[in-house]
Amino acid sequence: MRSYRQLFATPEFAPLFATSSVQVAAQTVSGLALSILVYGSTGSPLLAALAMFGPCLAQVAGAATLLSAADRLPPRAATAGLALVFAVATAAQAVPGLPVGAAFAILLAEGLVGSLGGGVRYGLLNEILPRDGYLLGRSVLNMSVGALQIVGFAAGGALVAVLSARGTLLVSAALYLAAAAVARYGLGPRPPRAADRASLGRTLRTNALLWSSRPRRAVYLALWVPNGLIVGCESLYVPYAPDHAGLLFACAALGMLAGDTLTGRFVPRRVRERLGAPLRLLLAAPYLVFAVHPVLPLALAAVVLASVGYSAGLLLQERLMDLTPEELGGHALGLHSSGMLTMQGVGAALAGGVAQWLSPAAAMSVMAAASVAVTLCLAPSLRFRGARSAAAAPAPADAAA
Repeated sequence: MRSYRQLFATPEFAPLFATSSVQVAAQTVSGLALSILVYGSTGSPLLAALAMFGPCLAQVAGAATLLSAADRLPPRAATAGLALVFAVATAAQAVPGLPVGAAFAILLAEGLVGSLGGGVRYGLLNEILPRDGYLLGRSVLNMSVGALQIVGFAAGGALVAVLSARGTLLVSAALYLAAAAVARYGLGPRPPRAADRASLGRTLRTNALLWSSRPRRAVYLALWVPNGLIVGCESLYVPYAPDHAGLLFACAALGMLAGDTLTGRFVPRRVRERLGAPLRLLLAAPYLVFAVHPVLPLALAAVVLASVGYSAGLLLQERLMDLTPEELGGHALGLHSSGMLTMQGVGAALAGGVAQWLSPAAAMSVMAAASVAVTLCLAPSLRFRGARSAAAAPAPADAAA
C-alpha cells in the first residue's frame, strides 16, 4: 500500500484518523493553556514544563499495570471511553481556584488512564490495515499530529488571549467530546484481540517477553530516550520565549509534518534502512545552537530542521513490527507509546530542573547534547538486519493469550 487514496479507502481508517486528529487538537490546546496558566501562577519553568508534559510521567505506571487491557477491550468502546475521560478531566482543570497540586493530580490520572490509548489505537490500526500499509498509515497519523499542532498552538494562543486559559481548557474538553462521538459512530464494532481477562501479572509477563529480545530492546530505547530528551527542549519554549512559544511549537510541528510526509510516502524501504541514524542525530544536533541564545529566526529554523528527525520513529516502529509476533502487536505498540510518553515526561522534568539551575537556553543545549550521546551509544545495537527473526517467533501461549 503506497497511496493515500488506497489508505483512506480502507474501511474504518478515516474515522480512526478523525478521532485521533481531534484528540491531538484537544491535547495541544489544553497543554498550552495549562502551561501558560501554571507559569503565570508560579513563575516556575519546571512546573510549566510539567504542566504540558507531566501526564507522560504516569505512562510508566500504566504500562506496568494496565497495558494488557489494550488487547482485551473492544477497540471502539475503549477509544470512545478514553476520550470521554479526558473531556471530564480537562473540564475539571478549568475550575476557577483549582490548586496547582490538584491540577497536577488530574494530569497524572490522565496519564495513567491514557497509557492504554496508544495500544488500543495502534493495535486497531494494525488490524485495519494490511501489514505493508502500517508505515503509511502511521505516517499519516503523525502528519495529522504535526498539522494539528501547528494549528492548535496558533489557535491555542489566540484562544487564551480571547477566552483566558480556563476558557481554552473548556474548548479542549468540547473537542474531546467530539472525538468520543466520532469514535462511537464512525468505528465498527470489533471484538477484543484477546479473549481472556487483563491482569497485572499478564501485563508484566508480556512486557518481560517483549523486553527480553536484545534487538527489540535496542529499538525501544532508541524510540524512547533520544526523543524524550528533545521533547525536554520543547518543554522549555514557554520560559525561553514567552511571547513566541506558540510560534516555536508551530515550527516544531511543521518540521515533524515535513519529515513524516517524506519518510512515510516517498522514501523506499531500501533507502529507509540507511536513514535511521542520520535522522536520529538530526533530531538533536540543531538544538545545540541554543547554547548561544540565537536570534528568533535562527531559533525557528533550528527547531524546524530538528523536528524533521522525529520521522526516525517511523523507521524504528517498522523495525519493531518486524521483530514482534503478530499476536502481541497491540501490546508492543502500547509499550512503545507508553515508554515514549514516559520519557517525554522525564525529559521535560530534567530540562525544567536544568533550566532552574542554568537557564532555559542552556538547558536546551544540554538536553540536545545528551540526545546525541545516547544515539551514538545505541548505534552499534541498531545495526541488526533482517525482517522477521527469531525475536519475532510466536509468543508463548501464556503471553499471547
